[in-house]
Amino acid sequence: MVKLTFSVDEGTAQTLKKTAERLRKPQSMIVREAVAEYAARSGRLTESERRQMLEAVDKMIARPPTRAQSEVGRELGAVRRARRQGGRRRPAE
Repeated sequence: MVKLTFSVDEGTAQTLKKTAERLRKPQSMIVREAVAEYAARSGRLTESERRQMLEAVDKMIARPPTRAQSEVGRELGAVRRARRQGGRRRPAE
């Protein structure tokens, strides 16, 4: 365990104390659980962000293609062949 010292406002301190008493857990455990939960949630999109991204994808799919499917297929094939050949032929500058 690592011991830390940090400052919180009075309201947060009271909330922490009351929560620890109600759950019958040490305050340090409440803080650990809260930090773990926050970390798990922080990587996820909010509902509005998710909706905005889905709308962008829907708009993109609704647009007509700008190139022929055969042209796209040739380009993807060239990219795949280049990737299979490995790294750079010369050092990067």
